[in-house]
Amino acid sequence: MSVSKPVHDVLNPTPEYLAFWRERHVCTLTTPRPDGTPHVVPVGVTYDPEAGIARVISSKHSKKVRNVLEAPDGAARVAVCQMQGRRWATLEGRAVVRTDEASVADAVARYAERYGRVPSPNPDRVVLEITLDRAMGRA
Repeated sequence: MSVSKPVHDVLNPTPEYLAFWRERHVCTLTTPRPDGTPHVVPVGVTYDPEAGIARVISSKHSKKVRNVLEAPDGAARVAVCQMQGRRWATLEGRAVVRTDEASVADAVARYAERYGRVPSPNPDRVVLEITLDRAMGRA
């Protein structure tokens, strides 16, 4: 009996995989701490397969943002994941912190579309922008 590998093309996901990423789910973000141990926190994530990017909005003072900024060259290898029952999906790639107004506004609009609410204003908001190179899951 063969078991299919749960690997997906980040730029061309299956319709089921993409639909799962468009549903409203709390996700997790895993970033490396400076000592190499994983830091896992709940977040909202948006997935843009056309650009091969996932985005997480956050306060610039959060530990997850500091972990990315403290990584070599200000970019960290990270993963975002969501699950519901037997369905799960993980996206991996290199995260950088974007602070420019256009990137933040775009990420907030994408978050509002996926999660059905506009986040409260936050003058310290930044975006963790993840350039994706791996997608896995069973959706």
